[in-house]
Amino acid sequence: MFAAARSSNSDKWDPILVINLPTTLKESTCIFFFPKTKIEINFMAKSSVRRQMSDEVARFLEGTASFADIVFRASEENNDSLENFCEKDEDSEENVEENKAFWETQDQLLQATICRTSSIESKVRQATKGALSEINLVGLECVCRKPVAGGCRNCLQRELSLRLQNAGYNCAICKSKWKSSQEIPPGQHIYLEVVEKLSSKKGEMRVVIELNFRGEFEMARASEEYKRLISRLPEVFVGKTERLKALIKILCAAAKKCMKEKKMHMAPWRKQKYMQAKWLGTYERTIPATLPVGCSDRLPKPKASMLTYDLVDNLPALHCSTAVEVL
Repeated sequence: MFAAARSSNSDKWDPILVINLPTTLKESTCIFFFPKTKIEINFMAKSSVRRQMSDEVARFLEGTASFADIVFRASEENNDSLENFCEKDEDSEENVEENKAFWETQDQLLQATICRTSSIESKVRQATKGALSEINLVGLECVCRKPVAGGCRNCLQRELSLRLQNAGYNCAICKSKWKSSQEIPPGQHIYLEVVEKLSSKKGEMRVVIELNFRGEFEMARASEEYKRLISRLPEVFVGKTERLKALIKILCAAAKKCMKEKKMHMAPWRKQKYMQAKWLGTYERTIPATLPVGCSDRLPKPKASMLTYDLVDNLPALHCSTAVEVL
C-alpha cells in the first residue's frame, strides 16, 4: 500500500508510508479536511478493510485518533490478507506440481503395463494382426440384413473369429450384458476372446481381443495430458484379463482426474465399474459357424406377400365356390 499526503495549495505529494500489498486489492481514497488544508490519502485496501477503517476516520475527524493510527491500523489489518494471498500462491504451485507428478506416474504405469506380455499373448497378438491384414487385403463383405460399405463391426468380428479358429485357436464372440445399479446404467458390449489351456495346475488363460480399444476411452473435451495418455493405447488390444483390468484402473483414474481439473461431471459410463463390466463381467460365449459363400446367418426376407400368394395352387384341399353375380 502507498500512502501520501498533500495540501490543497500544493500539487506536490509527500510520501508518508509505503506498504507492499497484493496487486489484487482495490484502490480507495480517503479525504480529510482541516482548517485551510485538505489532505488526501490514497491507499490499496479491500472493501472489508475500508468498512473497518470508517470508525478510525470518524475518530480522526473528532480528534480522538491520530493520522498515524489510521495508516498503521490499515497496514495491520491487511497483514492477514497478504498472508492469505501468499498461501494461495503456494497452494496453486503445489497443485501444479501434484498434477504434473500424477500424469507422469500414470504415463509410466501405462507404458509398463502395455509393454509386459506373455508368450501366449504374443502368439495370439501376432495371429490377430495377420488375420486383420488378410481381411484388409481381400476385403470384407457384409452379410448383414443392412449391409455397410467396407463391412460392419459384427461382420469383422465374425470373420476374425473364423480365421483364428482356422489357425487353431479357441476363439469365440462374447456378448456381455449388465443391469443398471446406483452407480452405472445398463449396457452391453461385444468383443472376442481366445481361451488357451495351460498346465493342469494353472488351468486356462483368457485372452481378450478388443478391436476399438483406444476409442472406448476417448473423450471429446479431454485435457492435453489425458489425450497424450490415450494416444499410447493400441487401437486393437490383445491381452489377458489381468492386464486389461490394470489398464482400466489406470485409465479411469486418469479420466476422473481430467474431469476434476476441468471442473466437469464425470459421466457414469466413464467410471471404472462400467468399463470393467464390458470385458470382465458376465457374458455369453458364441462360436460362429462357417457359412457357405454368399449365404447369411439371418433369415431371408419373404419375396412374396399374402396378397400375391396363390391359395388354389398351394392349398389343393381348399374348396372354392363359384362366384355368383348379384343383380
